[in-house]
Amino acid sequence: MSLEKVQKALAAAINAIDGSPREGQIAMAEAVANALSDRHHLLVQAGTGTGKSLAYLVPALVHGKRVLVATATLALQRQLVERDLPRVKEALEKELCREISFAVYKGVGNYLCLQKMNSDESHDGEVLVDVSSLERDARRLREWAAKPGISGDRDDAPEVDRRVWLANSTSGRECVGADECRFGSECFAVNAKAKAQTADIVVTNHTLLAIEIVDSHPILPERDAVILDEAHEFMDRTTQAVTEELTAGRVSRAAAMARKHMPGKLANALDKAADAFANALDGYSQDYRTRSEEERRLVELPDELVAPIRKVKEAAEAVVAAINADSEIIDPDTIAERARVKGAVNEVKATAQKLLKNSDGSVLWFEPNFSTLYLAPLDVSSVLRENLFTQTPVIATSATLSVGKSFDAIARNLGISGEFEDEEDSSGIDPSNVQMLDVGSPFDFAAQGMLYLPKHLPEPGRDGPSIEALVELGELIDAAGGRTLALFSSWRGVEMADDHLRRVLAELPIKIITQKRGDSVGSLVDRFAEDPTSILLGTMSLWQGVDVPGPACTLVAIDRIPFPRPDDPVMSARASKADASGGSGFMQVSLPRAALLLAQGTGRLIRSIEDRGVVAILDSRIVNKRYGSVLLNSMPPLWRTGEGAVVKDSLRRLHQQFQEAGR
Repeated sequence: MSLEKVQKALAAAINAIDGSPREGQIAMAEAVANALSDRHHLLVQAGTGTGKSLAYLVPALVHGKRVLVATATLALQRQLVERDLPRVKEALEKELCREISFAVYKGVGNYLCLQKMNSDESHDGEVLVDVSSLERDARRLREWAAKPGISGDRDDAPEVDRRVWLANSTSGRECVGADECRFGSECFAVNAKAKAQTADIVVTNHTLLAIEIVDSHPILPERDAVILDEAHEFMDRTTQAVTEELTAGRVSRAAAMARKHMPGKLANALDKAADAFANALDGYSQDYRTRSEEERRLVELPDELVAPIRKVKEAAEAVVAAINADSEIIDPDTIAERARVKGAVNEVKATAQKLLKNSDGSVLWFEPNFSTLYLAPLDVSSVLRENLFTQTPVIATSATLSVGKSFDAIARNLGISGEFEDEEDSSGIDPSNVQMLDVGSPFDFAAQGMLYLPKHLPEPGRDGPSIEALVELGELIDAAGGRTLALFSSWRGVEMADDHLRRVLAELPIKIITQKRGDSVGSLVDRFAEDPTSILLGTMSLWQGVDVPGPACTLVAIDRIPFPRPDDPVMSARASKADASGGSGFMQVSLPRAALLLAQGTGRLIRSIEDRGVVAILDSRIVNKRYGSVLLNSMPPLWRTGEGAVVKDSLRRLHQQFQEAGR
């Protein structure tokens, strides 16, 4: 495609949203166009305010072939399909002289299952909708499902209890398939996928793409290229998507389903195996609670769990074999119910099998609070390289991709650099052929914000922030008149800050909003944005994706450098592997992770050209340790100071200006 055509289309799109041209956006759009045309990969860091969505959507549409866009968050997915694409569609159709189309595709479990909703059977034995509130939710869901033209998508559905949704949806493994289901022609998931098969742009999520890549089994539509937005999260999302977990409840549920739909010796055997596993897991859990958090990672499966898990695997195998052998059933509903039984039992069997195998390429750990065994891949870069980067061009973008101004860490994690054989796939895509680009940001960070680095504070300990750091935080919030997003690396930090600030700010008109476990991030952020005098205290889920421009957020305080927790099984295993191979787990694993998170947290401050404020990092190691320069070079170039009096005076003046303006 010609760059002139891309530039004209981008100008038309910008005009459609009443925007203005930005150098970084134009540079990124041209780089994306070149990657699509020349069939190479692209890593592009585009700072806040660049307008990176249009910078990749426009050349993707000019390209004229199907492009898959995968995001990490639901918020960005919605932005693309509900705001960005609809707003530029008409302008681009005129510019390109053809119709353009887009669609969103999610996993099967995100759509209502009409077969399950209309089944006479009770729902999997897990959800018995006999409580009045659940009955009301179920009725509302059924009424919505009966309306013409609905999507069946959970995000469009009325708000219902999670248990009600689970009772009326199914997983991909439990789905019988459109050909065997009497609701196949009406299936919401099937229709969504059919729409995606013909769209120019298909928007999906990291998890679904990761499952397809790791399982090497097509789930999503065929495409000419893949765009990974929020790409700094893709390796972690891939790891999470393929992490296996086994609980006594999961095995018992599968056994109950089997007993209900095919009673007999085989189902009874699985039921007994489930009980034996539950007892063994309970005994092991009691013993395990005496260990330190760092001992969660297991070198091998504990002896007392091996035999019970083997019995679960063997009993599940026998049930699946019996279902496969029974070909006499012709009733569609019974076939669908059997498919769900087979899917649930098969998942248990597969997980048990992997736990028993447990190779050196896996990380095994036990979580005593939930009595759960987990098994995750130690490294996903090889499978990403083989099943993604040799198949189509990949454009990976984020506001934070580089660490210390280098793309090496993200390239290594994604599998496009490192010790691999340099071979092209039959598609002709060379995984090592990658361009790396930082288009900057339109914001003048040094003029718009300050980075406060108090070197006098004691280093944070394992028990949370020091009293000196909490005192400093209280004084900064006082000076800012509220207007603060305080980010903590642990729940302990959040709780300590909440206790301290409620005492020292009690006489001030400052509202404290404190995140609790299970809180909806969206509603917390809405409350914070609506009240400029409020402060929001929260942990890791608030470090990314919070977008509150204007006077409601003029101070972002960070309690400590967000190094991985020492009891994080996957990160500690990856660091150990790097150490064992002669490298440095700290420099190759822990520091890059901390740098990207710190850059994300810092990025919560300046969200528009009008924004002003301060980022305060209450961890003196960032200026007192040698590795601090890597962290600082990974963050937006705010004006730096260690003078608390200067910072607090600036915050007071900002607060006064906003008050005088009635904001």
